[in-house]
Amino acid sequence: MPYKTHVLRITADNGREFANHEEIANALDTKVYFAHPYRSCERGANENANGLLRQYVKKGVDLRLVSNKLIEFAQSRINYRPKKCLKFKQPAVVFHQLVA
Repeated sequence: MPYKTHVLRITADNGREFANHEEIANALDTKVYFAHPYRSCERGANENANGLLRQYVKKGVDLRLVSNKLIEFAQSRINYRPKKCLKFKQPAVVFHQLVA
């Protein structure tokens, strides 16, 4: 796995997408932590990412009905938005520098 050394931990909600969390944890040699139901404060980074996505797709919209073009546009805008915690560097640029 190319990103194995960069994944320190995974924090997930109780969704179906992590039903095989043991396999993911073993492949990445990391730990998976689960937030308690209805405790969004335990998943701050996830809630922040959802908020960023909701700038482009309003809450309540079924994401399965959103075009790939709009999702890719939002993804690019979010990944290339400078972040204070990265000394105003773009997350995508920093990520590619770290995994190169």
